[in-house]
Amino acid sequence: MTREEILNSNWTKTKKGEALFDLGFTRLQVADLICNGNRGFSYNIWKKWNEARTTNPQPTAPINFEFEFTRKFGVEIEFFGANPSLTQNFRNSGLEARTESYNHSSRPHWKFVSDASIRGISAQEMVSPILQGKEGLTDFRKACKALRLSNAQVNTTCGVHVHLDANDYSIENFRTLVKNQFFIEEQIDKIMPSSRRANANRYCKGFKSLGRTTLFSKIDNCQTVNQMAQYFGSRYYKLNLQSFQRHGTVEFRQHGASTNFLKIKNWILICARLVEFSKQNILITDLNQILDENLQEFFEDRELSLA
Repeated sequence: MTREEILNSNWTKTKKGEALFDLGFTRLQVADLICNGNRGFSYNIWKKWNEARTTNPQPTAPINFEFEFTRKFGVEIEFFGANPSLTQNFRNSGLEARTESYNHSSRPHWKFVSDASIRGISAQEMVSPILQGKEGLTDFRKACKALRLSNAQVNTTCGVHVHLDANDYSIENFRTLVKNQFFIEEQIDKIMPSSRRANANRYCKGFKSLGRTTLFSKIDNCQTVNQMAQYFGSRYYKLNLQSFQRHGTVEFRQHGASTNFLKIKNWILICARLVEFSKQNILITDLNQILDENLQEFFEDRELSLA
């Protein structure tokens, strides 16, 4: 339901407040909308709502979730040991590529920068230009092929980072995305190697250890995404909001490094579906609620192979 539908319903104030909290509204906003500014009444509704969801969270998804991948995105792959023909293999694939000194700037070309966090000779990070939708996936497939032709290697110190454009997000959307990431974190862990589960990797920490009540309360009180990013205090989380300040994106940092296009493509589409769905300000507890049949099968196969 939308905010207007909730406010125009014949529900009690308590039920309206709980529904608004489900959509990601803050206690102050609920106080203004239905409690005549009474923050104490709003807090009491929130406390009851929060306690119920802490002990038995039951977010739900709509039966039908229409999805078309049109969002802008970017990908970073950490690797080592590539042969000297790396940039030429990219150019042979029709992709302009350059080696640069370490920087965080977006480029119109594919770039390779050094990465001191990687163990291995000639450690580098490939950073894509801004890509979009299916055409972007086509170029990314060429990039993965060029990496493999260049004998790029990966190990547990390497990762894949996926950026998705979030310039159309409201503060409520960011809250919902963080909460959904919290709810499905342990599910996502099952399709990741052990080195990237829970808090095993300091470069992609989880939200679960922050505690649901504390985390949700903090982000509900944030009025801007910058405040949210400052609350986390680091970009080294599975879901990084600090990238919005620099690039206008949300960054998914959890995936282990790979040059396998199909594996990374499926991960990009999973992240994209989570971003697209969270924009509806609806919470989920099961990621499969928003995946199509192909992605559900991929998820199940990955879970079985990594069990």
